[in-house]
Amino acid sequence: MKRIVILILSLTLPLALQPNWCNAAELDAKVQQQIDAKLKAVTTWAANPIIVAAVKAQNEHRPDEFSKMTQEQWAAAVPTERFVRQFTQNAAADYLKSQRDATITEAFISDTEGYKVAFLAKPSSWSHKGKPKHDVPLSGKTWQGKVELDESTGFQQIQIAAPVLDAGKPIGSLVVGLSLGKLE
Repeated sequence: MKRIVILILSLTLPLALQPNWCNAAELDAKVQQQIDAKLKAVTTWAANPIIVAAVKAQNEHRPDEFSKMTQEQWAAAVPTERFVRQFTQNAAADYLKSQRDATITEAFISDTEGYKVAFLAKPSSWSHKGKPKHDVPLSGKTWQGKVELDESTGFQQIQIAAPVLDAGKPIGSLVVGLSLGKLE
């Protein structure tokens, strides 16, 4: 009986409301193939010299204000503020924009500390340090998250991430959100 209720719920509830066991491992094989292909592309983007140079430069000369920014301040910051706009108006952000397609809900690049280097639109967190989406790529590996309703975009998505490498050493991360509705 319990299995039947779970099955009925899983068929009737939107993915965002389903329990955590509905994760990437349980995605339709066709959708997972599309995600794998996107992850391969994102890994290539992370190796682009524009991205590598931007992350390397920020790691070497990070403004003091970055370490002083709190999550509360970031959450209150308006996307039109100069501090926020600088991350959408640089060469790395322009590169992300040039790679964007209809499946991409968000994309952001972080330095070794998880601080933002560039993004398409203001993400919900200032630093992702301590979270798998940043820490796994900093170990040199790619990462795939669970199906989620992203609070910054409002889209049902799955995030993937790749390391930004400099001479084979991880120096940052590139996280991309993919719309499940556009992949299916």
